[in-house]
Amino acid sequence: MKLHNILGRRDMLKCALCGEAPCDMACPSGLEPAEKLRSVWFGNEDTAALRLPESVACRDCSAPCEEACLRPGQVPVKNLLLRLTAEVRPLLDTGLPKDEQALATEICGVPLENPFLLSSSVVASSYEMCARAFEAGWAGAAFKTISALEIHEASPRFSSLKGDSGSIMGFKNIEQLSDHSLKENMEIFRRLKEAYPRKVILASIMGRDEGEWEELARACQENGADVLELNFSCPNMMEEGLGSDIGQVPELVERYTAAARRGATIPILAKLTPNVASMSPAGEAARRGGAEGLAAINTIKSIMQVNIHSYVSAPAVRGMSAVGGYSGAAVKPIALHFLAELGQNPELQGMHLSGMGGIETWQDALEFILLGAGSVQVTTAVMQYGYRIIDDLKAGLNYYLHDKGVKSLQELTGQALGTVSESTDVLERDSIVFPKFDRKKCIGCGRCVISCADGGHQALGLNEKRQPILDGSKCVGCHLCVLVCPNEAIKGTGKRVWRRKTALCGE
Repeated sequence: MKLHNILGRRDMLKCALCGEAPCDMACPSGLEPAEKLRSVWFGNEDTAALRLPESVACRDCSAPCEEACLRPGQVPVKNLLLRLTAEVRPLLDTGLPKDEQALATEICGVPLENPFLLSSSVVASSYEMCARAFEAGWAGAAFKTISALEIHEASPRFSSLKGDSGSIMGFKNIEQLSDHSLKENMEIFRRLKEAYPRKVILASIMGRDEGEWEELARACQENGADVLELNFSCPNMMEEGLGSDIGQVPELVERYTAAARRGATIPILAKLTPNVASMSPAGEAARRGGAEGLAAINTIKSIMQVNIHSYVSAPAVRGMSAVGGYSGAAVKPIALHFLAELGQNPELQGMHLSGMGGIETWQDALEFILLGAGSVQVTTAVMQYGYRIIDDLKAGLNYYLHDKGVKSLQELTGQALGTVSESTDVLERDSIVFPKFDRKKCIGCGRCVISCADGGHQALGLNEKRQPILDGSKCVGCHLCVLVCPNEAIKGTGKRVWRRKTALCGE
């Protein structure tokens, strides 16, 4: 399996990932370059390379795709396609899988075509949206939370933090629950189940008392829901005592889970809030109440982007804002931590874990699976890039499994749980791994020297050729230099030495 990440987003930062892309329409060979570039963006360059003909006609082409690009001259389409063929394809020993059987899994006994679900949010809030997602290849959807509340949304209700590529890293919403009536939502369930009997409907519900939890659960089961997801975690409710207010009190989690269980016999997932120090108490309470699974994480309470002129944070609604839910790629490490906590808890063994929080690529999804998730849910990436990301989520994960000889996704579930600990006491501290420098890739910018001097241990300098030189007697192996190098010319795979043998090292 190629793990070199030869291509990536840095090679195509100006690509807008267009819908009905002009480069596709201009390609005289019908190579669908937009699809291949999108695969590179989402870490799926292996299958992108294998989908291209072995002899790509690009070399002698005048590149009308680049002329047609909405940012002419800024996206090296031709070069990227050639590199997929010349640099990536030769490294691949495995061909494209013939089917997606390895992706098949289940959620509390309910079959899933693949582990990818839409999470409960605006991306799964109408019949038309879910139908398009199912047609695209999503295995199911956690429908936007159903309640007996009258929902009135604010405008605007989204804000974001963007990375250097222009893509969203952190996303804040003050969105609430479904604004359809219970009757309308039940009609949507019936229509979806009739049209897509193999797709899985997770009915996300929220009640104000035990009676509502029971009645909502019963109604959803009677109208075609396959699984219930109890929303104990939304941070955006207008009324107190709902959403994350419940999730922070294990006694309420148990009581309302038991109420939902009285109303339905289908599997129950309790969706837990990350706005706690530990999720285990709520998870254990949900199990006592009758839940067969847990979903984590929901969004994290946040404030972002205070306007330095108006002094109002975003999103600003007529001069006011509110604490809202934070999601996106930036929350993934927090989500993985909570997931690992649940997966390692012996009191929760055997429960299905549905993981979410910052998933954009198949590698992201695999990390959740390795830490115990049996299914994964996505919202923010869909809001940014559309349902089409399922193509690369499925293809990338399927190729990985095929290349590894893994016949079933369940073989990998939880495999990384034994490698993480809440305590750092388990770590070996008597040796150092020196960084390794790639002189061919180094551009001599000196960023590593600056960071080591001002944020590390003053172990790096530049020689007369502007190449970094490491003083092994000072280096502690922290690998800050690896992280800050803008050209990925430093790797954390150098020589490991015992501290007593540490000496001056120029390489």
